[in-house]
Amino acid sequence: MDLRGLLHSVSYLLGNPNEAHAYGEERSSKGKKGYEELCNSGFQMPLHYPRYKKSDYQKMEEWKLDLLLKEYGLSFEGSLEEKRAFAMGAFLWPDQN
Repeated sequence: MDLRGLLHSVSYLLGNPNEAHAYGEERSSKGKKGYEELCNSGFQMPLHYPRYKKSDYQKMEEWKLDLLLKEYGLSFEGSLEEKRAFAMGAFLWPDQN
């Protein structure tokens, strides 16, 4: 991959449509619409990993678990204990279990 392709890919992934298309690439109406829908979906991955310990998850209230999972784009239906187990499986490293 050449430098131009790499810069386009990085700009696209970081969500900067101006830079993504600043390298002479054509904007088709179909491609532009799909890109805008992706950027306007409302979800942005948080910049850091949750820093909770296993004991924090074990005593975390349901509303806080729901908020944490939603923040990372995860939806989980189940009991409070199932949500806790899911969050620990998703966010704790194996040596933290």
